[in-house]
Amino acid sequence: MADRPYHHGNLRAVLLDAAERTLREQGLDRLSLRELARQAGVSHAAPRRHFADRRALLDALADTGFARLGDRMRAAIEGAGPDVDAQLHAAATAYVRFAIDDGPLLDLMFANKNADEAAAPSEGALRLFTAVGDLIVRGQQAGALPPGDPERLRLLLVATLQGIATLVTSGRAPAEQTGALVEDAVALFTRRS
Repeated sequence: MADRPYHHGNLRAVLLDAAERTLREQGLDRLSLRELARQAGVSHAAPRRHFADRRALLDALADTGFARLGDRMRAAIEGAGPDVDAQLHAAATAYVRFAIDDGPLLDLMFANKNADEAAAPSEGALRLFTAVGDLIVRGQQAGALPPGDPERLRLLLVATLQGIATLVTSGRAPAEQTGALVEDAVALFTRRS
């Protein structure tokens, strides 16, 4: 392997795709730069051009997940039309669907075991948090969501949606109830007193 030439025009993307596939199929413990290099057909040192170590790879993979989830939620919000309740439902559905379909990636995204607490959120995380945060503020301004600290409400909404996804993926809630659970959660948040 060491004598194979570097032959990928976009090795970073190839490695991230392989890492996500490994994460989904074999779990986080099976993820290594050396194995990803072998799968990509490059020398074991080639991935270091893009990732200093395994932690850098995991951080990049998490950022990719945040960006993808943020894009899906933003697209769901935009596709729901001008009604804030419909936007909340679409965003909640997009989040739970992502969590169910890409559970290991979502776990990695929120694990953050070795991340520097003082570091600014990644670009992908900012895309996700901005999409949800903007929706919360619009919902509060429209009277569709309760007043108060929008950050706390954002955290509570994400925790609720994550809980639904966890219940479904663990088998504690039947998968066919996912839509109804999301609908009920959104109704609890948007219930006006």
